[in-house]
Amino acid sequence: MPLNGTAPHAAAQQSSTSMAPGFPTIRMRRNRQTDWSRRLVAENRLSVDDLIWPVFVRVGHGLEEPVESMPGVKRYSVDRIAEVVSEARALGIPAVALFPFTEPELKDPTGSYSERDDNLVCEAVRAIKKDVPDIGVMCDVALDPYTSHGHDGVLEDDRILNDESVEILVRQALAQARAGCDIIAPSDMMDGRIGAIRRALDADGFQNVQIMAYSAKYASAFYGPFRDAVGSSGTLGKASKSTYQMDPANSDEAIRELALDIAEGADMVMVKPGMPYLDIVRRAKDTFSMPTYAYQVSGEYAMISAAGLNGWIDRERAMIESLLGFKRAGADGVLTYFAVEVAQRLKAG
Repeated sequence: MPLNGTAPHAAAQQSSTSMAPGFPTIRMRRNRQTDWSRRLVAENRLSVDDLIWPVFVRVGHGLEEPVESMPGVKRYSVDRIAEVVSEARALGIPAVALFPFTEPELKDPTGSYSERDDNLVCEAVRAIKKDVPDIGVMCDVALDPYTSHGHDGVLEDDRILNDESVEILVRQALAQARAGCDIIAPSDMMDGRIGAIRRALDADGFQNVQIMAYSAKYASAFYGPFRDAVGSSGTLGKASKSTYQMDPANSDEAIRELALDIAEGADMVMVKPGMPYLDIVRRAKDTFSMPTYAYQVSGEYAMISAAGLNGWIDRERAMIESLLGFKRAGADGVLTYFAVEVAQRLKAG
């Protein structure tokens, strides 16, 4: 035993540790000093294949109507939708997600317009599939754009009825599938709706229609501009969706939600919102190894865009950096209102 009382193996371990290479032998900045070197060692890359473009559609003719709370975002009339989607397809964007601005006179307590084969979304799907058949079309399944109260389900005495809402959501999904929708995306957060929709699709011969489940959708303050865009902010008012959307404080609960949706037949899963919930994206990917997506929601887009317009941040750099954050967290793709602009930047190199 050495005089200092240290065992021989411990002394050897201590010596080895103290002699481990560090500065100046290791200089982390070497790999950062040139553009080509940074590109060689980049761990994540953003590609046009990572992008899904959310598009708002409305009635009318020849319309491109700005959404005031989302600078640069517009609502398009159905007769314009194929043209703008064709431009996205030319940039290589693989899929678009459709969201309707429903006229007030078409809204009712049960959102019955959502079930009709001639509703706005179904008309838009048919227009896209006629003129741009090789782009993926994703349709939101939820009642909030269609209900007179702005909630995602049937409301009775200030309570959202789960099972009754699921029955309507199933009929909405079938209408979208009949129109030619490729990806059914339930965003309502009713229990059991993924399994019910999957069974109905299969029974009606739509076995190949995919389901992207909004599995971990939080009751978030970041949805405000979206509600302006689809016209539900006025109907919802100050009402809360916290009885069916998730508590922002919870993470383990998200894993349970994801597991249930996967077991019920979801082909892909989503976390919403995006950037405040990157830890959920990472946990989802690590736990399930499923195709995992994040939605960079309207509030995130509006903050970056408004700060950029005011000269407070570099809008383009913030846009790219935010999307790389999703990739780094494990997302396979991102729904983002920046999709067309990012695709243009990527195409330009």
